[in-house]
Amino acid sequence: MSADSSSTEREASTGRSWRKWILGVVLLAFFSYLLWFVVNPYRNQPYAEVPHGDHSHYVPKDRDEEVPIGRFPTRPPEPGERITPDGEIVPTEQ
Repeated sequence: MSADSSSTEREASTGRSWRKWILGVVLLAFFSYLLWFVVNPYRNQPYAEVPHGDHSHYVPKDRDEEVPIGRFPTRPPEPGERITPDGEIVPTEQ
């Protein structure tokens, strides 16, 4: 009888072990996605918010590196507007 109970205990501990691994993988995937979302909040937008002292500048992803951050706008573009690589807000071409 003790042989049957020890094999049942091994099977139960093996099942729990697999559940822990699956739960660990699911939690790792969830927190990886959450971290990616927090680190890259402007991933679907053509601009990024750059903190600059007590305010932020909105900089396009294709910015001209020669233009200083201070020349970029401190407000995001409205619908129908875009930020040029040199820091101006202009209407979008349609």
